[in-house]
Amino acid sequence: MEEMIAYCGIRCTECPAYLATRNDDDEERKRVAEMWSKQFGGDIRPEDIVCDGCLPGHTQYFSYCFKCEIRACGLARGVVNCAHCDNYACDKLTLTFEMVPEAKGKLDEIRAGL
Repeated sequence: MEEMIAYCGIRCTECPAYLATRNDDDEERKRVAEMWSKQFGGDIRPEDIVCDGCLPGHTQYFSYCFKCEIRACGLARGVVNCAHCDNYACDKLTLTFEMVPEAKGKLDEIRAGL
């Protein structure tokens, strides 16, 4: 499977929501919904765990993608991901980088190769 990187640097192809969708695994959707509800203090339902990746051209997105300011910015700027942005690394990425340090590492790696 080819690696897919979200605007924020998260590897979509390693994300539990993406994997549950790809494998059409309802038990995994339930597990991820419970885990993320506790982790993020929200009410995430198994039916919310449906995602083909947050990049354009897909048909299924995790419910948060529709309100994600990083994704909205990336779409508006027409960049592949935030590493390709002239304003990298802006404040919009701070919380993601704190929660998922690997995302920053991935974007830094991509940026270094540009």
